[in-house]
Amino acid sequence: MKLNKVKWIIVLGCVLLFAGFTDIYFEINKNIELFSKVYKEISFNYVDEVDPEQFMRAGIQGMLSSLDPYTIFIDEKKKEDIDLITNGKYGGIGISIGIRGNHVTVVEVMDGYSAQRQGLRVGDIIIEAAGVKIEPDNVDKISTLVKGEPGTTVNMKIVRNELKDTIDFNILREEVIVKNLLYSGFFPENSNNVYLKLSNFSRSASDEIKTALQKLKTEKEIKSIVLDLRGNPGGLLDIAVDICDKFLAKGKLIVSTRGRTQSSIKEYYSTQEPIVGDARLVVLIDGGSASGSEIVAGAIQDHDRGIILGTKSFGKGLVQTITPLSYNTSLKITTAKYYTPSGRCIQKIDYADHNNVITDPDSIITGKFLTDHKRIVYSRGGISPDTTVVFKINGKITKELLAKGLFFKFADHFYYNHPDGDYTSLSDDKLLNEFREFTESEKFSYKSDAEDHINLLLTDLSDNYKDILDELNTVKNQIVNMKDNDFDFYSKEILRQVREELAVRYIGVEGRITEQLKTDNQFQTALEVLNNPVVYKKILNVN
Repeated sequence: MKLNKVKWIIVLGCVLLFAGFTDIYFEINKNIELFSKVYKEISFNYVDEVDPEQFMRAGIQGMLSSLDPYTIFIDEKKKEDIDLITNGKYGGIGISIGIRGNHVTVVEVMDGYSAQRQGLRVGDIIIEAAGVKIEPDNVDKISTLVKGEPGTTVNMKIVRNELKDTIDFNILREEVIVKNLLYSGFFPENSNNVYLKLSNFSRSASDEIKTALQKLKTEKEIKSIVLDLRGNPGGLLDIAVDICDKFLAKGKLIVSTRGRTQSSIKEYYSTQEPIVGDARLVVLIDGGSASGSEIVAGAIQDHDRGIILGTKSFGKGLVQTITPLSYNTSLKITTAKYYTPSGRCIQKIDYADHNNVITDPDSIITGKFLTDHKRIVYSRGGISPDTTVVFKINGKITKELLAKGLFFKFADHFYYNHPDGDYTSLSDDKLLNEFREFTESEKFSYKSDAEDHINLLLTDLSDNYKDILDELNTVKNQIVNMKDNDFDFYSKEILRQVREELAVRYIGVEGRITEQLKTDNQFQTALEVLNNPVVYKKILNVN
């Protein structure tokens, strides 16, 4: 009897399971049929002619927009972007561009590639590429025009030297390998502290860190490390795991991922002995640190391997998989959530909340978790630093100068007037005076916060309050006159921006980074913590 009962239970279970699959497949087939009929009816019978491809693409985009912003359809025009994500390389000339003022401008020239060898410079304004006129409105075209098969060439026309010179280039495309590690070296130079600035987690990132650390170990003993992940948006999951391998003891859980089913759970452990297992470690993060950066920071924090310093990270705890489709298209789909070693998911936004498309309840557990040393950490909302240190630009004058691109323009102006000069030999006062004169020649002006507030008061008050209005206008004039002192009051942060831009022109990206570090309060705090073993151990709850 018992055997027969077991058989019936198994049969019933199979029937229910099969029924569940049948319902799912029925719903899928039914709705595909409906979608197909709607698509055909509109394509053939809509009052105006419809582009069938664009109409279908709009339908795909609309469908995916009901999920999360990371699940996207990638068309054949973005194939190079897939290569960049997965392989960390592309066919191009080795430049980065941005909009400065009203111009599409070269903001970075990578070392060793054709753009640098053939003479392109930071600050060059691109006015034409592959025969197409380039303006801020069509800046997105630059990527597809300049990128291409290695060995081919692209014609570009640029203007430089404050629009005085126009130059035509015929630049060779080649395989450009994206550099993830922007800076690696002992900083300060006479110390035993290594500074690593990691900008991405593409295919070569882990090898770059490994090579850098092994080289630096041959120069002198590494006693401490600052790993800077600020502004790093992440990248490949396995590369983030490999990077943790360089710092964590062998056999430590780094991250786990969980999809829809129990069988989808995967755990990733450190498999090697760390390169610098005994060096003190600080990881810098901010609101731009996401995904892979958060995997690394979370593993370091949960195992108490180092101190996380800065401001709260972005909060992206979702894992994407790229699936090739037909006609050189791909689908990037969120397939799992990731969890730090203590078990927390740091995903900030719950895309399942109030979403009728997603039927299962969210799997993220909100609450407290414990590190190896029993320190309390929290899930959701990103990685919270162990030590919060905020970096921000305080002066509105500095923000306005940045927004109007005047630091960038001044660096061009200075460089073309002193191409062989040494900006580092100039005193702070002389450099600030030159910059002030430049801003005056550019007719720079702005409204202070106090002006904005008092203008609102003046607008709100009617003519019935004439005496108050007169007094407020008097105060306004005093504020406008006081604004002239803002340049001096915020001279330190203005000078910092000036020297950073000049360093890029004369030295390159590494020059900018070294200038930043001299006045970077987050980095300087990290050094103080690393140089104080008592404070370092206390933060990590080490007995």
